[in-house]
Amino acid sequence: MHDEPTDAPAWAAPRALGPLNAVVELPGSKSLTARELVLAATAAGPSTLAGVLRARDTDLMIAALTTLGARFEEDGSPTRLRVTPAPIPFPVSRSERPTADATASAPARVDCGLAGTVMRFIPPLAALADAPLLLDGDDAARSRPLGPLLDAVSALGARVDYLAAPGFLPVLITPGAPAGAGAANAVAGTRAGAGTGPRGLAIDSTASSQFLSALLLAAPLLPGGARITPTGRVPSLPHVAMTVASLRERGVSVEEPAAGAPEGERAWAVAPGRPAGASTTIEPDLSNAGPFLAAALVAGGTVSVPHWPASTSQAGDAWRGLLPRLGGTIRLIQESDGAPALQATGTGALAGIDADLSAVGELAPTVAALAVLASAQGHASRLRGIAHLRGHETDRLAAIVAEARRLGAPARETADGIEVGALAAGTQLRPALLHSYADHRMATFAAIIGLAVPGVRLDDVACTSKTLPGFTGLWGRMLASVSPAAPGREAR
Repeated sequence: MHDEPTDAPAWAAPRALGPLNAVVELPGSKSLTARELVLAATAAGPSTLAGVLRARDTDLMIAALTTLGARFEEDGSPTRLRVTPAPIPFPVSRSERPTADATASAPARVDCGLAGTVMRFIPPLAALADAPLLLDGDDAARSRPLGPLLDAVSALGARVDYLAAPGFLPVLITPGAPAGAGAANAVAGTRAGAGTGPRGLAIDSTASSQFLSALLLAAPLLPGGARITPTGRVPSLPHVAMTVASLRERGVSVEEPAAGAPEGERAWAVAPGRPAGASTTIEPDLSNAGPFLAAALVAGGTVSVPHWPASTSQAGDAWRGLLPRLGGTIRLIQESDGAPALQATGTGALAGIDADLSAVGELAPTVAALAVLASAQGHASRLRGIAHLRGHETDRLAAIVAEARRLGAPARETADGIEVGALAAGTQLRPALLHSYADHRMATFAAIIGLAVPGVRLDDVACTSKTLPGFTGLWGRMLASVSPAAPGREAR
């Protein structure tokens, strides 16, 4: 379902040939797809998921959950799945285990690739399995932090063995009796009113909100549920809110911390009981909408993304507030088929921005690309609250600064973000071979820059398949839809 990385020549980022007039249909949200896959796989009954993103990250999640005993069947389309949940304890697939005599006792293996959701959502579930599970991934995945989450997995009764550096992949998780064999009866007992109290768990989630989300997703499967207390600041809280909303939609009771509760005293309490089976349609990926909407600001004209939800937990909804601050105009419109759409309009004139992106850090590379282009128009920018991006697919702060400097923009890291200075009058950004660092958002950073800067190339555009298969086709069709195109005409 996705393009594998290749040794293909560098991709020449196409320039915009004029003002745009495009409608860009985007696939399902990666973040919502990951959560719905986990909930469907652990539910009390079957589910049907529509609008599923089929990309490298989500296919790896499907494979991991299949190893834990869930079953996924395509229902007329790769993006529509029927899901049969796994029993608890999760029966680790024997087919994943080597059968040769010399390796008959080797554990089943989960390939995490470079997917943060897989390497973080699966470990708490592995504590509820009936056999050990080995998690590993791409080389870059072995530098992404996992220690605090795996400490919490140990607190659930599982044994955690690091096979390389402590706190990082690869890791072997062996379920213990408290979390494994007795889990099914324990959950059933709490449904019948056995009175088992919630499990108290503390976790340092400063490196990633996914640590907290991972425990929230597993919590209803624990005897008595769980009360989870982050010990420090939690970045990207909209993603935690998304997890809570997804649980509640399947009948799981979640009590959130009181507004204004101090850090270290905020707790999320999750009641026990498996999520209900459901028929769910996944929203389009609003974070991935960013580069396309940004293109309207750079090239001029309009770009619309249809099926924009009126209310959503996705971080990408913040584009409605961010893009006007960068020089664009944003409005919700109704397409000719009646579908709601978000439309970005620009003139090519960009503004600098001073923004706290702590809640929406995944949007930072696109904001940074616009900031770099704004620097060539004499505007400085500052992005704050995103220190946690140093632990993403790559160190995104270092990567953004390195690529901005490669283009000739005066950029530097700060303690919690980046600053991009204004270029001197008459100075232009220069062509460059930009690097993706195997990071899909650094690849789209380069694509945005290439709209306005001739001669920009990218070493690995295939890494966009991580969350957006067919990116280059979508990008090319959008750029082919220049004015005067008929309003509302889809870019194809």
